[in-house]
Amino acid sequence: MEIYYFMFIAPSTMLSFSILLVFITFALRYLFKLQWQGKVQKPKQPTLLPGPKPWPILGNLPEFIINKKKTSVSHWIHSFMEEMNTEIACIRLGNVHVIPVTCPEISRNFFKKQDAVFASRPLTMATDVLTKGYLGTGFGPLGDQWKKMKRVMANEVLSQATHRWLHEKRGEEADNLVRYVLNQCKNGDEGGLVNLRLAARHYCGNVIRKMMFNRRYLGKGKADGGPGFEEEEYVDAIFTILAHINSFCISDYLPFLRGLDLEGHEKVMEEATKVLEKYHDPIIEDRIQQWRDCRKHEPQDLLDVLVSLTTDENGNIPLLSTEEIKAQINVRFSSSLTVFKTT
Repeated sequence: MEIYYFMFIAPSTMLSFSILLVFITFALRYLFKLQWQGKVQKPKQPTLLPGPKPWPILGNLPEFIINKKKTSVSHWIHSFMEEMNTEIACIRLGNVHVIPVTCPEISRNFFKKQDAVFASRPLTMATDVLTKGYLGTGFGPLGDQWKKMKRVMANEVLSQATHRWLHEKRGEEADNLVRYVLNQCKNGDEGGLVNLRLAARHYCGNVIRKMMFNRRYLGKGKADGGPGFEEEEYVDAIFTILAHINSFCISDYLPFLRGLDLEGHEKVMEEATKVLEKYHDPIIEDRIQQWRDCRKHEPQDLLDVLVSLTTDENGNIPLLSTEEIKAQINVRFSSSLTVFKTT
């Protein structure tokens, strides 16, 4: 006995299926057309420079990390460039192409003839945190914001007139440094020993604070002219920033990993930057309010200069926003102690 099964398809269902089939056909045809046009019209990409064979997505990050822990990245780069007998190479780290050069003539070509191409700065997690989204100079990428801040710094902060104007403040801090060293020499408890590195670091901090905020100490300071707790915490935060500002961070090459903070760098940078802002922000905000209330009329330090800049003759529109001023001061204080950076 044979049993037959019959399937009945309603007309409305058949109509929907036909429409879906027609839609899929046209979609596939359109995709194949785009692919064909891409192959025909797509210009031929220039051949990349020689270098180690990259992994999918990761590029050469695995080799980079392994050699970073074993010996040094520079030794690894020089070794494979010698093996390939080349003076210029290409290393792909995530979605970033790194071009190491060992030939002086090629290097000159980069700086002289191709400077417009390589004039910008890389976008990194550390510089983004420090500059509040690249609002200041120094670490910002080439663009309108960088050009604006550069113009302000060159005309108002780094000019010869401003340098002469702040000469007295620098002299006061030089005298304070001598007084502090003399007091340390007279200190019998320490045997007359002076930590010159510590003294020089805090002298640089004192100078930039005097020029920027017209004050030596962030707190009470010490009677012998040395740094108090606030200044020590402040300078330690700056050196933490300097130690991480150009250090290797995997999220700089694989941006989708940012937020996971696999190496802990993001947390360190944010905490160190918060220490700077804990001392900076109240001073900056109070000074801005003083200018708005017309309690100040003449600049006495660099912060006054930045706050008083306007875009029109009537002084109605500030040239710099509060965030831009804060970002620029973060960069200014960090760069002032770069010379004493230790690794």
